[in-house]
Amino acid sequence: VTYKTSEAPGTIIVDTSAKHLYFVMKDGKAMRYGIGVGREGFEWSGTARIGAKRAWPVWTPPPAMIKRQPELKKWAGGMPPGPKNALGARAMYLYKGGNDSGYRLHGTPEWASIGKAMSSGCVRMMNQDVVDLYDRASVGAKVIVR
Repeated sequence: VTYKTSEAPGTIIVDTSAKHLYFVMKDGKAMRYGIGVGREGFEWSGTARIGAKRAWPVWTPPPAMIKRQPELKKWAGGMPPGPKNALGARAMYLYKGGNDSGYRLHGTPEWASIGKAMSSGCVRMMNQDVVDLYDRASVGAKVIVR
């Protein structure tokens, strides 16, 4: 798509209100993906960097999430990779100030959540879209969440 920005190619811009993620390319272009975002009370904004990338990651719900959703306790040791894994086919780990923020750009088996505010703050994508973004984005890439 045509996308005007002063950000450098390789930057990722997350538009939480429009539920779109843009991967900035050259010449005023960007790849646009539909996303799911944080539900009420779990929204956030700011700048981060991709600190790590994982294909078919293990998902481990944080203690605060298990406290809110006790049914997730069975995954406290980690949910194995696969098509039903909460992080989907790929995950990009967002870091702030050199530390893991706990937020991710990731796939999801819950495709109906795309276009909605349903997550605990992570940015969800359809698996085929997150695979495409994963192949384009570099560790260290700037991520802006608006």
